[in-house]
Amino acid sequence: MRRPILLLAVAALLLAACGSDSDPSGAGESGPDVTFATTPAGSTDPAGPDAGSPDTSDPATPQASDTAAPDDTATPDDTVALAADQVAFEQFVGDLPNPVDLAWRDGDPTLFVVLQGGSIVPVRDGVAGAPVLELTDDFSSGGEQGLLGLAFHPSQPLAYVNYTDGDGDTVIAEYQVGDDGTLQAASTRQVLAIDQPHSNHNGGDLAFGPDGYLYIGMGDGGSANDPDRRSLNVGQLLGKMLRIDPLAAGAEPYTVPADNPFVGVDGAQPEIWAVGLRNPWRFNFDRQTGDLWIADVGQGEWEEVDLARAVDGGGRGLNFGWSAWEGTHRYNSDQPEGGVTMPIFEYPHGDAGCSVTGGDVYRGTAIPSLVGWYLLSDACSGIVTALHATDGVLAEQLVLGQVNAVSSINAGPDGEMYVLSLVDSAVYKIVAA
Repeated sequence: MRRPILLLAVAALLLAACGSDSDPSGAGESGPDVTFATTPAGSTDPAGPDAGSPDTSDPATPQASDTAAPDDTATPDDTVALAADQVAFEQFVGDLPNPVDLAWRDGDPTLFVVLQGGSIVPVRDGVAGAPVLELTDDFSSGGEQGLLGLAFHPSQPLAYVNYTDGDGDTVIAEYQVGDDGTLQAASTRQVLAIDQPHSNHNGGDLAFGPDGYLYIGMGDGGSANDPDRRSLNVGQLLGKMLRIDPLAAGAEPYTVPADNPFVGVDGAQPEIWAVGLRNPWRFNFDRQTGDLWIADVGQGEWEEVDLARAVDGGGRGLNFGWSAWEGTHRYNSDQPEGGVTMPIFEYPHGDAGCSVTGGDVYRGTAIPSLVGWYLLSDACSGIVTALHATDGVLAEQLVLGQVNAVSSINAGPDGEMYVLSLVDSAVYKIVAA
């Protein structure tokens, strides 16, 4: 039967009615036969590489920067043939209402699970503890709003959260972190606030890149169809990937890295790293290569996954197309069609789902055949898919199974992978079958 949209608590993942005719029936079960459409990463649209693209003339021309891979000597994965029956989904922890993100800090095996309602819960050995943070004041939750993302600083005892305030705007806030992992409420400091014209398409994710800077995924401001054409407007922070140094610098709450692509460009916001995103609900960096993978939620027909390789600049100054394009399909004809980096992977609404959610590259040891594969899912269908790229081009794809209403897929500190389910209020671990 058709799965009702009301099952999904985070409407950032709910942009159209679920098109599946089969009701996702739980973790560990194989999904239906699904046909996906694919496109090569880094390809540009027929209009050519420069026509109509955002101004990226010097000093903003995309080029390799300090987003290069942590290990420049890394070689392509020596992959073993992967089969769906090699993978299973095992419940790791339950009774966590509306889990939307998972993070960890260096040297600590604890998994910190973000709940949309405003709490961060530590999970140790599969057991949830008392919240290390609870937001109550000046906070909104429900629909696409709430506590949406968490990232720990790679070298400082600090954590950063992405949440919706009482006015419905996006706030990035910093907290000092105690030895036990508690985020000290009294230490909160607002790093960045961004006005949201509508209640949807908030993005919500944030992550530190291999360069040590904080990346923030911003949706296009909501409503539908990018009504104010924000995503390709470099004068707006909405519809972009942002990159900042979040540490306070004197009276400044954060600083902008000097090599950000739009620094010094008239009329442009210097925090911008890449443009042309609709709702980058989840993105991640491959811990081995430094490559940036973005699951960008589509409008009404197509879902997409974007890849920005570290060796090519890590996404610096790239245009991912929205709202001139939805995936590889022309969308708003009044938006410039040129200079677009096309998705590495796309699929139509229907049995495959209606709202993509990422996603990370598996770097664990429990399933050798899964190493180097990027995992994604869909909030409507729950289908978990693995992608393998060679030199930035999609080489293989495989449906691994199905989990109810997936909100996020995240790697833990050891590279093993976890799947968060909204409907089940649970975190599943991907294990060898």
